[in-house]
Amino acid sequence: MNFDMQVYIATFIFISTYFLIVSEKINRTSAALLGACMMLGLKIISQEYAFDSIDFNTIGLLIGMMIIVTITKKTGVFQYIAIKSAKLAKGDPWRIILLFSIITAISSALLDNVTTVLLIAPVTLVITDTLKVNPLPFLIPEILAANIGGSATLIGDPPNIMIGSATKLGFVDFVLNLAPIVIVIFIITLFILKLVYKRQLKVKESLRQKILSFNENKSIQNVLLLKKSLFVLALTIVGFTLHQFVHLESATIALIGASILLVISKLDPEEILFEIEWTTIFFFAGLFVLVGGLEKVGIIDSIAEHLVLLTKGNLMLTALIVLWVSAIASAFIDNIPFVATMIPLIKSIGAMSSLNITPLWWALALGACLGGNGSLVGASANVIVAGFLEKTESRLSFIEFLKIGFPIMIISIILSTIYLLLFYV
Repeated sequence: MNFDMQVYIATFIFISTYFLIVSEKINRTSAALLGACMMLGLKIISQEYAFDSIDFNTIGLLIGMMIIVTITKKTGVFQYIAIKSAKLAKGDPWRIILLFSIITAISSALLDNVTTVLLIAPVTLVITDTLKVNPLPFLIPEILAANIGGSATLIGDPPNIMIGSATKLGFVDFVLNLAPIVIVIFIITLFILKLVYKRQLKVKESLRQKILSFNENKSIQNVLLLKKSLFVLALTIVGFTLHQFVHLESATIALIGASILLVISKLDPEEILFEIEWTTIFFFAGLFVLVGGLEKVGIIDSIAEHLVLLTKGNLMLTALIVLWVSAIASAFIDNIPFVATMIPLIKSIGAMSSLNITPLWWALALGACLGGNGSLVGASANVIVAGFLEKTESRLSFIEFLKIGFPIMIISIILSTIYLLLFYV
């Protein structure tokens, strides 16, 4: 097979796979694995090259954190925090939304946004059912908070995990460079949400008193396991902040924490590993192989070359293009495959020009993570919450989320643009 034919075939496989992922005609993991195997079967890449293309730092970090969170979840601590917050809010709907949004944002930054919504959404539905109110004004802010909070750290959102793994940027770098603007965006988002929802939330006093009668202590199922889990979680987060100084990859830190917790928890490893989101892990692996195929035939380098010519090596213009294209694209397609494609593209831009590409990584992280708030299909957290609602009498439609999420996303990206222009380019 000649080289030109390989380019056409690799492009066709990638676009077809992307279409299947976006259209949701078949499961996205099945689509990614099929595309990856087609790259191998049609000899676009070798098996050895395919394995080299998989970023095992990203895979290891995800698995490690999933194990830690799965064990911690069994203690009931997340339900405890949610019920305690609802009681602190004295059953007031807006205060509950405010506290739950803050908890979601912080948890998303320290765990990850997908895990956070999996834990907080079911508890939220219990609260809204008790108060007999529409759950959408509670869950939509939680989705937005999860994606915004996850933008602040290396481990908060899969795109950041991928960017951190592909560069020498560590946990502290992400916090110092992204957390300041993320906090500003979060505060402004809460202010907008208050204007949108405040008048819709009226609850009978008897129902508010029912919330106050909940006993959060009953949520804690295993105090000893809770202490062990929180100790290891704290140790792991400290490890993330120091990993650049101790010269250990973030995946190594996460897997060390997971291994220690597996041993000291004395739980059945088979039971814990059964609960790991293996479909997400294999989805990542398939994507890495797909993008590796594009790199092998030179498509990524070609796109980078054209982008450098278009921007004439202007860092400001390149950063703004990366930020806005990432945000708009991530609003309507899953940000994970998009970022998987953009990482080698930005590396190629750096290799072909004299640009300091560090600001481009921050532009990509902000665009991809915040862009996830643009529509219901923009991020995994959005889809998960919509799935929870399908089991209830409420529904979260694409248009209903778009009305709230897209304007907030645009405001977030405008603020990010100002931030990048003032401090980086």
